Amino acid sequence: MNTCDQIYDLVIAGGGPAGTKAAVEAASAGKSVLLIEKDLLGGTCLNRGCIPTKALLRSSGLYRELADHGTELGVPVQAAYDLSAMYANAAETILSLRTALEDRLKRLKIQVVRGTAKVLAPDTVSVTADDPAGDSKAETAVYKASHLLVCTGSKPAAPPIPGSDLHGVCNSDVLLAGIEKLPERVVIIGGGVIGAEFSAFFTNLGSKVTVLEALPRLLANMDKDFGQSLASSLKKAGADVQVNAMVSEIRKGEPLEVVFTDKKGNQGQVPADLVLICTGRRPVTDGLFAEEIAEKLAMVRGYIPADPVTYETQIPGIFAVGDIVAGGLQLAHAAEAEAARAVWHMFGSGEGKDLSLIPSCVFTQPEIASVGMTAEQAKEAGFAVKTRKQLTSANAKAVIEGAGRGFSLLVYEEGTERLLGAHLLCPHASEMIGPLGVLIGARGTLADLDRTVFPHPTVSEILPL
Repeated sequence: MNTCDQIYDLVIAGGGPAGTKAAVEAASAGKSVLLIEKDLLGGTCLNRGCIPTKALLRSSGLYRELADHGTELGVPVQAAYDLSAMYANAAETILSLRTALEDRLKRLKIQVVRGTAKVLAPDTVSVTADDPAGDSKAETAVYKASHLLVCTGSKPAAPPIPGSDLHGVCNSDVLLAGIEKLPERVVIIGGGVIGAEFSAFFTNLGSKVTVLEALPRLLANMDKDFGQSLASSLKKAGADVQVNAMVSEIRKGEPLEVVFTDKKGNQGQVPADLVLICTGRRPVTDGLFAEEIAEKLAMVRGYIPADPVTYETQIPGIFAVGDIVAGGLQLAHAAEAEAARAVWHMFGSGEGKDLSLIPSCVFTQPEIASVGMTAEQAKEAGFAVKTRKQLTSANAKAVIEGAGRGFSLLVYEEGTERLLGAHLLCPHASEMIGPLGVLIGARGTLADLDRTVFPHPTVSEILPL
């Protein structure tokens, strides 16, 4: 075991969005930084999540647009798709972004070490180089740190469904690694963000999709109108959506058969050539800490409690951000904001971003985006709540883009008309939600929005009166 003599200002375990953001913030402030990553820089978001999913959605959406509307738009082509080329494009996008990230870390003189991290003490981390041959004598190095940040992310959860290990059953990691041909029948277990986006991908390409969601609606953590609208658009595209559907078994066969029970207790079976399980994610913290450190951290099911302001754990000097934090949001931009705030608190250089206003986006067609409180949340917080809903049916840009059903829903306080939340289902929703977060954070009102002139023709015209 080799021990490095240098004491780094910051050692980071995990090279995903949070880890790389923290490394850049600290290095830009003149601090010495060591970044540990066992796999690929960029983490799940870049390599097995946000980026490849959006690349595939762009490809499949373009195919669907040409196939369904090419002739009427004056582009009468015989639309076809090449699944392998779609995956190749996604891989090229990932490589380009990862290369840019690696170059930035090099320019800032951030030392990157490959291997598996283990926290031995609040100021000590060991790194064992991964050995494909499984050599028990794999090299281990020990590093010292004034501050330690752990942000090792999450991985797909594996629910205890009998048959979930059968051939043809996969999670998002496996699916994004590539499939050889498009399955004719796809069953997606889970109607959250991941399930929604993959539903869009497969329906775009013509697969018969069935979504089985155990809760009463899709996108259960977002405004209720989103789940209803998404279910409607998926059904219009040919998908079957079953809510209150509890999957009990996946049966082996050609095809596979997914067995579920509805809210009335009736049993149903759905045939599938591919079953995608996307019922959530769990933290990657197994083996990350020495036993005595793990006990002091008081982890809950692998999640680490951390101060909501500083992100310091119950052990001084150890900070945790991102998907592994108990009660946190599993979003890349949330993890980056938490990482920046943690670094600022470590080195006394500010407060950071307002983490009470984390936007959420779902890249279906049309897009879904949300920031601030829903009407239900605002009522629970004690506000006298009113809402304003405006549809895209008369919006010129939305009609031009063939968006179909869409709306903006603004939640505000009665009397003051202070904006509390914004929820969008429309083209470009993900681009529009950021400025609405600014307005909410500045305690802006509907009057502020209504006296602003929005350009025409844009989808943003659905926001003011």
